[in-house]
Amino acid sequence: MGVAERASSPALRSVLSRLAPGTDLREGLERILRGRTGALIVLGFDKPVEDICDGGFQINIDFSPTRVRELSKMDGAVILNDSASRILRANVQLMPDPAIPTAESGTRHRTAERTALQTGLPVISVSHSMSIISLYYDGIRYVLADPSTILARANQALATLQRYRARLDEVAQQLSALEIEDFTTLRDVTTVVQRLLMVRRIANEIASDVAELGTDGRLPALQLDELTSTIEDTRVLLVRDYLPDGLDRSETDVLDALEEIDETALLDLHSIARDLGYAINPDVLDMHVSPRGYRLLAAIPRVPQAIQDRLIAHFHNLQGLLAATAGDLQEVEGVGEARARVVREGLSRVAESSIVDRYGATL
Repeated sequence: MGVAERASSPALRSVLSRLAPGTDLREGLERILRGRTGALIVLGFDKPVEDICDGGFQINIDFSPTRVRELSKMDGAVILNDSASRILRANVQLMPDPAIPTAESGTRHRTAERTALQTGLPVISVSHSMSIISLYYDGIRYVLADPSTILARANQALATLQRYRARLDEVAQQLSALEIEDFTTLRDVTTVVQRLLMVRRIANEIASDVAELGTDGRLPALQLDELTSTIEDTRVLLVRDYLPDGLDRSETDVLDALEEIDETALLDLHSIARDLGYAINPDVLDMHVSPRGYRLLAAIPRVPQAIQDRLIAHFHNLQGLLAATAGDLQEVEGVGEARARVVREGLSRVAESSIVDRYGATL
């Protein structure tokens, strides 16, 4: 896994939120930087940490920015609890396994990287010579940027995300119209999946910036939520609609495979088709495929998941649903007269809207 991918992982975002502007810990780190003293801070204390601690003293007091600043004037490390609410030890010499490889050259940074790798806990190194704050966690070094730099980067990424989301909506509308007319090919499906995965990856990178911004990230967070509100549901429904019959992998397996696809394979529709579960051949993308109907049924309000499952089990696919009358729908368990009318009228509205979106400009 590359650095960019790890930087957008939920685990790292959780740690970054504890170091974000507006937190007491970040205020303490900024004070250390301004005082040009440097620091080595471990976030968490357990048996592996205790085993590499030598000397120092136990204090177990409430955390405050002033206290961590003063304690960092000593040469040793400061040990905090995992929530950074208490200072447990100070002036500790950390002695991680020297056999652990490290690319760092400075003593403090080498110790920080080895401690993070050996214990699995986040370790912070404040460099007084370079005036930077580095976080070592999950096998990477993450340098905390200035909030104004992060905000500018987040705003630029949001603009990119907006363009990609608009393109995703466009190809998804085209897919809906093709599904209604039963003209869908695997190329149409994989194109939507490709765009959806691109949007998710950009969103994950922005989520890291939002976590690192802390209280300064409220507006970007709202914009991100608005742009990605339906992405996860669409991803699941697409796989549910087009998972090949008789596939020996589950829906969850396919979703995981798509999530792990690398950047190069993401640009290749054949790779996406393979991860969806289709046998690859030169003409596979032009193969006709029919959706089961989950995605369009989900667009109809007040139709529970259990009813959707029964409808699709009964009518087999979207074309069967579209051809069904209200009387046909009532044959399905749990679908009474009122719900049959809702489903019938809902499918008609979805079909009409999809066709108008696709051909409206030429009508």
